[in-house]
Amino acid sequence: MLEYLLYPKTVAVLGASRTPGKVGYAVVTNLIEGGFEGEIVPVNPSGGELMGQKFYASLEEYGQTIDMSVICVPTAAVKGAVVSSLKAKAKAVVVITAGFKEVDEAGARLEREIVDLCRSAGARLMGPNCLGLINTNHKMNATFASHMPSKGVISVLSQSGALCTAILDWAAARKLGLATLLSIGNKADLSETDLLAAFADDENTKVIVGYLESIGSGDEFIRVAESVATVKPVVILKAGTTSAGSKAASSHTGALAGQDIAYGAAFKRAGVIRADTFEGLFDLATALAMQPLPKGDRVAIITNAGGPGIMAADAVENAGMQVASLHPEIADELREKLPAAASVGNPIDVLGDADPSRYAMAVEAAQADPTIDAVIVILTPQAMTKPTETAMAIAEAVQGKKPVLATFMGGEDIMPGRDLLVAHNLPDYPSPERAVAALKAMVEYASWRLRPPRVVARFPVNRRRVERIISRQLRTGRSYVGEVKAKDILRAYDFIVPEGRLVTTVDEATETAPRLGYPLAMKIVSPDIIHKSDIGGVKLNLNSPQEVADAFELMMLRIGRKAPEAFLEGVYLEQMVPKGREVILGMTRDPQFGPMLMFGLGGIFVEVMKDVTFHLAPITHGEAMSMLMGTRSYKLLEGVRGEQGVNLSAIGEALQRISQLVTDFPQIAELDINPFIVGKPGEDSVAADARIQLSEGGAL
Repeated sequence: MLEYLLYPKTVAVLGASRTPGKVGYAVVTNLIEGGFEGEIVPVNPSGGELMGQKFYASLEEYGQTIDMSVICVPTAAVKGAVVSSLKAKAKAVVVITAGFKEVDEAGARLEREIVDLCRSAGARLMGPNCLGLINTNHKMNATFASHMPSKGVISVLSQSGALCTAILDWAAARKLGLATLLSIGNKADLSETDLLAAFADDENTKVIVGYLESIGSGDEFIRVAESVATVKPVVILKAGTTSAGSKAASSHTGALAGQDIAYGAAFKRAGVIRADTFEGLFDLATALAMQPLPKGDRVAIITNAGGPGIMAADAVENAGMQVASLHPEIADELREKLPAAASVGNPIDVLGDADPSRYAMAVEAAQADPTIDAVIVILTPQAMTKPTETAMAIAEAVQGKKPVLATFMGGEDIMPGRDLLVAHNLPDYPSPERAVAALKAMVEYASWRLRPPRVVARFPVNRRRVERIISRQLRTGRSYVGEVKAKDILRAYDFIVPEGRLVTTVDEATETAPRLGYPLAMKIVSPDIIHKSDIGGVKLNLNSPQEVADAFELMMLRIGRKAPEAFLEGVYLEQMVPKGREVILGMTRDPQFGPMLMFGLGGIFVEVMKDVTFHLAPITHGEAMSMLMGTRSYKLLEGVRGEQGVNLSAIGEALQRISQLVTDFPQIAELDINPFIVGKPGEDSVAADARIQLSEGGAL
């Protein structure tokens, strides 16, 4: 797809320089010193030569076609350089120069102009405002960075050129090879989705690593990333995680969902592995590049010190994985071969005086154990420890069928051993926790790869009823859908909603109450009052006409004092719902990725602990149930300490019905069902309260 960018045969450098310290000098010398085997065409009006390489005054003087141009002229000259490149039939244009949309509107206009030029000519543009690109398998370093990495299987795309240089420096220090590195800068044309697709087709790329500050098209990203992650792991560090959008949210769901939550939900859907830190980015990438995926989450820990072994065991359990019990035959074998003082449980403690052969024997035994899916090997530098020899013994013992991750703890004494491990494709980490975090990501990714095909259920519903309600709301200019109409919408999608009626006078209330049946709830109905209970707009457990009348009059008095400007439609009399577990179901529509569903327990769990999960709609049954299991309070739903659990399938179906509703009606910007009362297994669940916010200016 991007052959002329990744594997060009002729590279022109417009703005080439013979002066050290200039960007054009660095790009030309990097191409020459990197051993680029294609033709290099440096362009500078002054001509001359550098390191035996002739400089051309112009591409017209060169007189032949080129595959790719790298432009590092001043901003004002970039457009002319692009035109010149396209006349020479360039199919890839890399603009290193800055000063475009990142600066001002004039720069943005210039950027759009060069994009239009490239697209009209059928060429692809990378940048502007970027570092350039490296392809070690093509011996091409078309950047102004100071490092050319060795060959590897990790390909990097980054929105930050500065981070690219940090990655190159880090890779050099750890002696880690890379396949390609591309700095996408302003993403005026080529974006992360283009490069993900290209890396998927690149036979030299095994793992894709990305640093992103933004994503252009949410739908396209999810589609492409999911396709790529099915064949190769994609690890992304997303920066800018604290911005939650400019609009104040009107619902619980909107308040809890921010921009970063949306990215997390998108990555989850697409199978993208998310890194939280720069260190984590390459902790994950090296494990995925160097080791096979695990078939399960049962972990063996081998250590020469008790404390680090316990740390690793704690980390494994805290990550939701298993510290496996060794198979009896393997335990017996270890017992025979290890000193009497050694532990053959898990962690396997080979003792502080362990020599390389003892480590190798333990690693071989753990890999042979059918109850083990992955191995973590820990070494601490003690007086008799031989880190380098032990690293070599471990590397030779690894069979490549199960992932083996090393943790050589310490500093100067163990560095040669750590370098040797990396040289033999064994990922090494400075602490057990970091090794476990990498292994956890491998387990989750392996599980995602084995996921069943996504089947989104479609329920029979009364869509026409919802169309009429939303159309009427929008015609009257009301974007807020209060409880009464919101529940009508839910009824149309087959939610169980308590019987109720809107009344406007005390006499109407006392006449209606007996027909609905006691006990009753009374709630104020007003488009200007969202949080009803805060101003005395809710009264529960009314058991007689007199109680209904008293509640009506008191409510009107309180509302008149606390919200005198509010428009009152009346009060809603409604049957009290049966007791059960209160949960909250919701949706907020992210401008980038679309509808995000939310689930959490009600009360303190959502108000204080914010124990909620999100998932992008539409969702499958399995994804709905994973939302439940993703909360810390899931055990309460299952049932604990003899207390019976709740109807989990009813919650899962309710989430799927919301998913269908908000997918059918993109006019719905936010939705809350709070509380959703869930009964015991086999019992009905009821939407006790609801509200919906429509998009401003939305239309059917």
